[in-house]
Parts: sequence; C-alpha cells; structure tokens
Amino acid sequence: MSGAPSLATDLLTTWTVGEHTADGLDGVSLTFPTYRKGSGPGVIVIHEIPGMTPEFIRFAEEVVAAGFTVVLPHLFGTPGEPFGTVNTAARLGQVCVRREFVTLATRRTSPIAGWLRSLARELHAAVGGPGVGAIGMCFTGGFALGMMVDEAVAAPVLCQPSVPYAVTPGRARDVNLSPGDLTAVKQRAAGGCQVLGLQYAGDPTTGKRFDTLERELGDAFIRVDFPGRLHATVTRHRQQEGVDRVLAFLGEKLR
Repeated sequence: MSGAPSLATDLLTTWTVGEHTADGLDGVSLTFPTYRKGSGPGVIVIHEIPGMTPEFIRFAEEVVAAGFTVVLPHLFGTPGEPFGTVNTAARLGQVCVRREFVTLATRRTSPIAGWLRSLARELHAAVGGPGVGAIGMCFTGGFALGMMVDEAVAAPVLCQPSVPYAVTPGRARDVNLSPGDLTAVKQRAAGGCQVLGLQYAGDPTTGKRFDTLERELGDAFIRVDFPGRLHATVTRHRQQEGVDRVLAFLGEKLR
C-alpha cells in the first residue's frame, strides 16, 4: 500500500541501524545488518524463526529498559513481521540450505558462530565491562553456546535451543558444537562462566540437549524447565519467570 509505514519503521524506529562484517567459522566473510539501542553492559539478542517478530522486539526492549546496550543481528526474515505458519515454513526452507547455518549435522558448530563472536568482541570493546551477554532462541538457541568459546561472552543464555533438528536420538542430544568448541566451553564453565537454559519440559524440539549440558557442564549449567509442551519461553509463549530469570542473570554476570 503506497505511503504505508514499514513494519521495521513501526517497531524499530528508535534503534540505530548498522552492519557488521566478519569471517564465519569456516573463514567466509559475512555481513549482516544490526540494530542497536540502550546503554550499559552489552547484550546480543539473536532472533528466532521466522525473524524479528513483534514479540521478539518487545523482549529486546525489556532488556534495554533493564539497563543494557542491546544489539540485534538481523540474520533472516523481515524485521517486525508477525509470526505465521507460512512465513515460518518459508524461513525454515531458506535457512536449511544456507551454508552459514547447520540444521542436521551433529558435532559441528554453526559457521555463523564465528561472525557472532566477532560481533561480541566489537560490542565488548565499545561498552567495556566483564563481557557481554548472548541470548539465542529456538533455531539460534545454541548459537549463544558457540559464542561462549570467546572470552568476550560472559553471560550465555539458551532459550529452547532446537538445532540440530531433533529427528533422531543422536541429534536430539547434540548441543550444536564441534568437539573442540565443546572442550573450550567446558573449560570456560569450569573457570566460572555459567550458562542459563530455558525450555518447556515437554517441548519436542529441544530434545535431550539440557540433559547433555547438565552432564557436560555440571553445576555451571543453570537449567530452567517450565511445565507444558509450548515452545517460545520469552516471546510467543512468554513466561514472566523466564524473562525475570534472564534479566537477573545478565545483571549478575555483567555488572
């Protein structure tokens, strides 16, 4: 419709638009747009499929209001577009064939993790402090764990991590990390870097990953299970306790 404001303009008008270019895990140069807002310690919030939905942006605004500098990398989808079955199916089809993402392979870190680590280092250099937070959701849930390999990330949060897709028992247990990155994550956990994980206990998409993380990280993994078979813990199926736990975790680790 001529003259109609864009969804992104409506919901992200107060955010500063930029971009970040860096190598991915496999050495391929990647560039993605970013949105930035707020002040205080840095937090990178990574959207879920189908993209930066209104619920996702509202959650990001809550993180800003809690006193953080928030950066939203735009990896796919249309910013501000509401959740829907059609656009979700379309995004799934797109990301499954993009080489920077890993959807089925086990024991492999998604190549996008290298780009996200670079973004975390840039944000940390800009705002200082003990490190930055990283929040992944659903398709991107495990990306925050892959970012933890870098010392710049001090507060990783995994909201219903769902990759690799849990279509076999092995994939359902996999935490989307290469053996080398898993070793690095375990070393950081042993050194005091905790990981917060949120899921609905009956969510079939998260598989048995939290069991794996408890076994591999021990007390450094803070597990939060909500009753039921819903999915999006801080957005579409929002649990206020989950939002509160995330904000408290960020405050404890970054201030």
